[in-house]
Amino acid sequence: MLRIGLTGGIAAGKSLAARRLAELGATLVDADAIAREVVEPGTDGLLAVVEAFGPEVLDAEGRLNRPALGALVFNDPAQRERLNTIVHPLVRARAAERVAAAGEGGILVQDIPLLVETGQSPSFHLVLVIDAPSEERLRRMVEDRGMTEADARSRMAAQASSAERRASADVVLNNTGTREQLLAALDALWEERLVPFNQNLLAGRLAPRLGPPVLVDPQPQWPAQAALLAERIRRSDPRIMAVDHIGSTAVPGLPAKDVLDLQVTVASMADADSAAEALAAAGFPRWPGSWRDTAKPQHPEPGDWAKRLHGNADPGRAVNVHVRAAGSPGWRFALLFRDWLRADQGAAEAYVAEKRRLAALHAADPSAGRYARAKEDWFSQTADPQMNRWAEDTGWKPPALGG
Repeated sequence: MLRIGLTGGIAAGKSLAARRLAELGATLVDADAIAREVVEPGTDGLLAVVEAFGPEVLDAEGRLNRPALGALVFNDPAQRERLNTIVHPLVRARAAERVAAAGEGGILVQDIPLLVETGQSPSFHLVLVIDAPSEERLRRMVEDRGMTEADARSRMAAQASSAERRASADVVLNNTGTREQLLAALDALWEERLVPFNQNLLAGRLAPRLGPPVLVDPQPQWPAQAALLAERIRRSDPRIMAVDHIGSTAVPGLPAKDVLDLQVTVASMADADSAAEALAAAGFPRWPGSWRDTAKPQHPEPGDWAKRLHGNADPGRAVNVHVRAAGSPGWRFALLFRDWLRADQGAAEAYVAEKRRLAALHAADPSAGRYARAKEDWFSQTADPQMNRWAEDTGWKPPALGG
């Protein structure tokens, strides 16, 4: 089952998005609704809240007086954390029950207002953020919900910033237009990305990725996207020792194809094979066939360059996942090459020039495979000797594992 985390700031339009996704066929688990359930009269949750905040948080009928509780916690971070410590574990446990009951095969959407604040982004195959400018959200709260401006600003301040939510998102939909425009964007997302993603996930299939080698200017979202995917992968299997952002998109300022390269470190190729099923379940199926990196002059034995290659089931984000054994020559090359280009502007410029030359030469290649193979001569003849001299001169070492 494809698991979607849905979030957004207060009054951004998240509830409308949740309803639309449910209408399209998603199974919806609403954290706000569950949060109300776990503090209904007679529950352990309500008892714990009353013990923590006193009987004044109850109304005349013995139900939770939410405005009274909100007045206590929204302007006091310590009190808010006290409440979260009580309610969040109860909500997560109840949500887990709902998820388990949903079965397999469909698309599950978990509507979680504090998804980013509670660090849950890597737990999902995809995180969807509904966003709107702060002033527009403030207007909606005051004019549409009847809140005071001070209360509205307090509620907004208690949540993650728009920048923090965007950094934790795979998809951001800006709800700055009409209701119909947001619904149309959700419909397109459902048909073009979520349904194919789910079908690929169920089949253990890679999303099709064809197209000639096109270099784009460096994108500011690449580091955050890579970090989110890396953490998603790292959590998928205990055999994974580290996940590093490598390749051109990991070098600030470097033009590149819009494809993220991630290196997964394992102890051995046997561990790589054992982790393959967990990686596929996390959304990263294995490419068929036997893979190895091209041997370089510093380590010419081809048998030592074995790797496993995975990709993304998500058609909306191209990713290469290179699974290599710690200490292997391919593992070392990927990390050294990245760090050398980050440190040596001249080397980075020379690499960009070579990439542009080869991209133009192979512009008609529908798979970009010939472009990738053509770069190997530059890697072996130019990059390998120069970056190893740089490593010797600077005392470069690969990052320590487990530290």
